[in-house]
Order: sequence, then C-alpha cells, then structure tokens
Amino acid sequence: MNLGMFVRPALLAAVALFAGQSALAQDAPVAAAPDLKYSNKWRIEVKEGANNDGVARFRVTPRGEAAIEVTVNVKDGRSENGVAQDVKKAFSTALDRKRFKVEGDDFEDVLVKSKSPADFSLELVESTLKGTHFDLERE
Repeated sequence: MNLGMFVRPALLAAVALFAGQSALAQDAPVAAAPDLKYSNKWRIEVKEGANNDGVARFRVTPRGEAAIEVTVNVKDGRSENGVAQDVKKAFSTALDRKRFKVEGDDFEDVLVKSKSPADFSLELVESTLKGTHFDLERE
C-alpha cells in the first residue's frame, strides 16, 4: 500500500481548511479602537504600595502613530514612592528621550511630557499588582 496515497489528500484538506479560515478572518469586521484621550502632558498618580510581585503595563500612543508598550515590574513590599520610581525608570527606558521627558513629582507621581506640541494618549492596559492603583490624568 502506498502511504503517499493517504498523506497527500490529508495535507490538501488541511491546507484548504486553513485557507478557508484565513479568508473568513479577512472578511471579519475589525474592532474599532477605543476612544483615546490625548494630551501633551500626563500625570501618573501612584496610590499605595505593592502587596505582591507584579507587573503594570501601560500603552503610550502618539497621535497618528503606533503604540509604545511600557512594562513596569514591581517587587512585593515596594512603597508608594518606590513604585513611582519603578514607573519613572520604565517610562524613561521605553520612550525616546528626544521626544518625551519623564520626571518625578511629589515623590508618588510621574509626569510624562511631549517635548514638542504633539499629543499622545496614555492608558493602563493591565496591572497584576495588589494594593497599588494608578490614576492617569491629562494636564
């Protein structure tokens, strides 16, 4: 018995199945992006310290450009001010220093500013931190 006689039809069927799924995916409507709020300056207020090791993921989206993901790793027991320092360091590392200025304010706040009049949005995408909360404010 020729093994190719069974394998070839199975492979062709698999290819047809995947091609059909791809065609369906192309016809599916694209979900609209959420209504983003823009400003040239944002304040990230850190509320409370961290009660666990966790991650906070932010998204910075310059108007008309691709989003920039900013991931903040936080250790259990970090104070409110310590979490703000972690946020400041992560944003300073992830964002182009020619376009953005990141600075601390009042020890528990972080300011993210555009160095040009260009606006950008700032979103908290996810946080696995227990106890720590973030308020994002346009300025």
